[in-house]
Amino acid sequence: MRTVRFAVFAVTLLLAACSAPDGTPSEAAARAPEPAALGVEVVAGGLTHPWDIGFLPDGTALIPQRSGKLGLLTGNRPGAQVRPVRADFSDVFARGEGGLMGLLVHPDFASTRQFLTCQTYQENGRPVDVRLINWRLSEDGSSAQRVGPPLLTGLPVNQGGRHSGCRPALAEDGSLLVTTGDAADPGAAQDRSGLGGKVLRMDLRTGEPLPDNPFANSPDPAERLIYTYGHRNAQGIAPRPGGQVVVAEHGPDRDDELNVLVPGRNYGWDPSRGGSSDSYDESVPMTDLRRFPDAVPAVWSSDDATEAVSGATFLTGPQWGELDGMLAVPALKGSKLLLYRLEPNGAVQEVLIPSELDGTHGRLRAARQGPDGALYVTTSNGENDQVLRISST
Repeated sequence: MRTVRFAVFAVTLLLAACSAPDGTPSEAAARAPEPAALGVEVVAGGLTHPWDIGFLPDGTALIPQRSGKLGLLTGNRPGAQVRPVRADFSDVFARGEGGLMGLLVHPDFASTRQFLTCQTYQENGRPVDVRLINWRLSEDGSSAQRVGPPLLTGLPVNQGGRHSGCRPALAEDGSLLVTTGDAADPGAAQDRSGLGGKVLRMDLRTGEPLPDNPFANSPDPAERLIYTYGHRNAQGIAPRPGGQVVVAEHGPDRDDELNVLVPGRNYGWDPSRGGSSDSYDESVPMTDLRRFPDAVPAVWSSDDATEAVSGATFLTGPQWGELDGMLAVPALKGSKLLLYRLEPNGAVQEVLIPSELDGTHGRLRAARQGPDGALYVTTSNGENDQVLRISST
């Protein structure tokens, strides 16, 4: 396992605990322990761009594939199978980065059999939006039916599927959090009357904004759903034990980011240059502190490289030893797993890259901790993709 020094940016509030007076990382932040090796097993293969993993109470898991297929992983050890789940995904707009994306198993699944998907939607072959759909899985796991109307519609979609988002997570307080991409629309991320380039917060049962949302009193129904804004394309969201939430966000040709969410705050992405440009100007900073002095700086940035960070989850439990509490983030372009040790305030103390997952399995996308305490990661190479089980040996 190697320690990598990336650029780290944060407001004084976030970095005070791990920075020296001159703003450089402290000696504690620079020290790296010698962590134990990781065990990596291939649980199952034969998938195509598996976007997420949703574990069920019996230890099986739902696996959405971007092309519009849903599978049921029969176990969590090598030799498990991925059995097709029959469901009507004929209206999924599977193009580019869009398709069947994030999935969330309802906390009351044991009694309701319900789960939620993020998916792009088309009519007559034309993309309309990205929407959230509730489903009910049959008792034998062989099929799924839609439950009611969509939970939420109107998330923007790009004709080519670019920057579609879209990953759901359940916060500790039970609220539904959803990351949305900006659909490569220059003004979307800063437009609080739209749902693109945001993290949304709502009631999982109704899709309605929660009464303590930052803009709950706005006359605009879209703005009432907004938790944070000014994002480019966040594909990972990880609630941290204790209530903190971290998102992993794609940069353009540099500056992938980790951001700690602060309700109602702007994260500074604005390729419209304040509305002065109709083109999607990706030369602007990911967090434009000159245009938005109050924007929240990232707690970590990849600087002049891009990893294409995707899913994100916190490792919890004594089985992880010294890795307990670290944030696990798979990277698509970087083809690696990044492990971040965070201070209590969210500042990044160190970044570790386990050699067992550094260029060994190609592009990595989803990351979820399973009910057995192991970490499960999917590859996203587009051909014979796999579900990997990762444990501390």
